[in-house]
Amino acid sequence: MSPVGAQANGRVEASGAARTPALNLPRQRWTFVEPHPAEAAALAKAARLPLVVAELLVARGIAQPDEAFAFLNPDAAQLHDPLQMLGMEAAADRLERAIAQHEPVLLYGDYDVDGTTAVVLLKTTIEMLGGEARFHVPHRLNEGYGLQSSVLEAAYAEGARLVITVDTGMRAFAEAETAHRLGLDLIITDHHLLESGDAVPQALAILNPNQPSCTYPEKSLCGAAIALKLAQAVLERRDRTRTREKTLPSFLKMAAIATIADAVPLKGENRVIAALGLRALRSPASAGLRALFAVAGLDAAARPVTAFDVAFRLAPRINAAGRMDVASEVIELFTTRDRVRAQELAAKLERLNGERRATEAAALAVIETRLAEDGELAEDRLLVIDGDGWHRGVIGILASRVVERTAKPALVISVEEGVAYGSGRSVDGFPLLDALESCADLFTRFGGHAFAVGFNLPAASLPELKRRLRIYATERLAGSAPEHCLRIHAELPLDRITTVLAGWLRKLEPFGHGNAEPVFVARGARLLTSPRIMKERHIRLELAQESAQPLPLAGSGGAVRAVGWNLAARAAALGLVQGSRIDLAYRIRENDHPEYGALEVEIVGIEPAAS
Repeated sequence: MSPVGAQANGRVEASGAARTPALNLPRQRWTFVEPHPAEAAALAKAARLPLVVAELLVARGIAQPDEAFAFLNPDAAQLHDPLQMLGMEAAADRLERAIAQHEPVLLYGDYDVDGTTAVVLLKTTIEMLGGEARFHVPHRLNEGYGLQSSVLEAAYAEGARLVITVDTGMRAFAEAETAHRLGLDLIITDHHLLESGDAVPQALAILNPNQPSCTYPEKSLCGAAIALKLAQAVLERRDRTRTREKTLPSFLKMAAIATIADAVPLKGENRVIAALGLRALRSPASAGLRALFAVAGLDAAARPVTAFDVAFRLAPRINAAGRMDVASEVIELFTTRDRVRAQELAAKLERLNGERRATEAAALAVIETRLAEDGELAEDRLLVIDGDGWHRGVIGILASRVVERTAKPALVISVEEGVAYGSGRSVDGFPLLDALESCADLFTRFGGHAFAVGFNLPAASLPELKRRLRIYATERLAGSAPEHCLRIHAELPLDRITTVLAGWLRKLEPFGHGNAEPVFVARGARLLTSPRIMKERHIRLELAQESAQPLPLAGSGGAVRAVGWNLAARAAALGLVQGSRIDLAYRIRENDHPEYGALEVEIVGIEPAAS
């Protein structure tokens, strides 16, 4: 469970934004996970689990005691054999030969957390075994995503005969042809999905569990995790015992950071990678990790690092390099042994992240003002918002912020020198890539999937794009109101919250995509005092469960303390006062404040109690 106060309704707010006109927030709809009481009761009895924990496991598809034990106790033995992955044997053979013959190997990465950490893993592996590793990470603005033939040609001229891509390459057909023409052996490691029947580039080997005929059990590995499997395959050929006992636990730190940051489902092998990697991050041995922890305000000795810390403290700083400058310095940070240099690089990431936050906040303030003041725009079902010169490194984040605030799909576009560069995010039930494909003739290039897209087109075509998408979205979203859906996992009265239960819930961590932190509902809770407003936006409540005598929580005197981020307006709208009765959706939090630390709840939704 994340420390209380760490997040606001599941997200971190942009800081430094100027005050803007208030937006009309979309309504929240509660949906409930389908209960399976018989299966949950049987699992609770057989595995000796609290019933609510058994309910949460059954909802995750875990109904047998052995499955529950494996889920609650991630272990390195649960990692799959890398040789199960199609192409791994050939890839490991070729990389071993390059190392033995001292061939320089070019690692071609991507500029996000997944791509940079993947380069770090393979570069470290090659150099550990006595080989020579070079790398190239494209510049987001100058080069864009993916392989570039010019880089391959330069690498060949400089003596490379083997290129390994990480987190990229599945669409690099022309570049694969360039490699073949030059005589470069190409190994593609990538996790991006393929459509049924899609062709794949010509390569010596392709490592992607989603490719046809690959029987590898875990299909949703991130790019760095696939790089980890290649590293594991090569290292275990040299010394299986040392790899398993020493090297792999160290490598899992990088793989866990990427797995969490890339938002792949935290179940199956991904859960094992994330859990073991977080455990290893309690001892950040490298100079780069220690320096990054310091600027992020993390002290692994004082408190274990959580998935929340990775997603909202470490990942944004790592990503800031690729968003605002060059991502190659991330690789230097994680591979240098020079403590002073690591501190310099971490300080630069901190500065770049500050610039990213300020840039994002300034653009977001403009967007929120426009949404509040432009009635026609605010009524659109698909929001298309453009601005001159918005930094392209943050437009994807801005699109996510707009979706969070409006519950509508959104495209955010930066116009530069007659070209419109866009990024989009969507909501359940509206495949955004399909929307773009309806206007395919307008784009210079576009791509993505149902929930996220990227594109560019001539700025002169923006009015036509807006017109067509307005018609498209209106037709498909007619009759439905924008709403945020809050998924509730189980009913848990406040008087059933105990430190023992909190300990069991910790065993469900790490939380993230595919393994959501449990949200509970308590009905008929009574306010012991009027709400206390914090910073005009947040509330603190003292609650008691009406249905039964509350079990005292440590330091609470029988009352349950609750905090609600960005819920002051909701509390005012409901007219909450001392004695009000409410139904609340909440998460359990552990407040570690030295003076008033105890268990408390973070409210994520409030409704009037049924009479």
